[in-house]
Amino acid sequence: MNSLYPARWLALLLPVSLMAGALGSQYIGGLYPCEMCHWQRWPHYTAIALALLGFIIPGRGPKTWMIALAGLAVITSGLIGIFHAGVEYRWWEGLTSCTVAASAGSTAEVLADIWATPVIRCDQPQWTLFGISLAGYNALISIPAGILVLALLARKGRA
Repeated sequence: MNSLYPARWLALLLPVSLMAGALGSQYIGGLYPCEMCHWQRWPHYTAIALALLGFIIPGRGPKTWMIALAGLAVITSGLIGIFHAGVEYRWWEGLTSCTVAASAGSTAEVLADIWATPVIRCDQPQWTLFGISLAGYNALISIPAGILVLALLARKGRA
């Protein structure tokens, strides 16, 4: 079997699934992301775009590079998840104060936006299961899956 085929699907479906879960927990479940949560999302968005390119660009070589980069992006999100989980468990201090960004408009509008926006601290998980936060689960899922994408691409005999 062509190892590019499962690698390509994993590189696409994993970040799509994780982002569906993250956005669902935000917009349906009311779990607002902190700044570090957003940091974890950007590599997943990148992985989705790269994996889609791996489906549409011609040539096995370029496809392989796009899928490999998508796998690395997924691993990057997991590594950020480790850092975020470490901040949540107080293993180390975070790099951000998790402040709210102001929007454009008059001073009154900016203040109204700030007061209406929930300030979510990066060092306090909003949800855990078995003592593991969403950042921890992102790391536990993303890093092995990204490594699996790369391992599938490295298999000999792909066509």
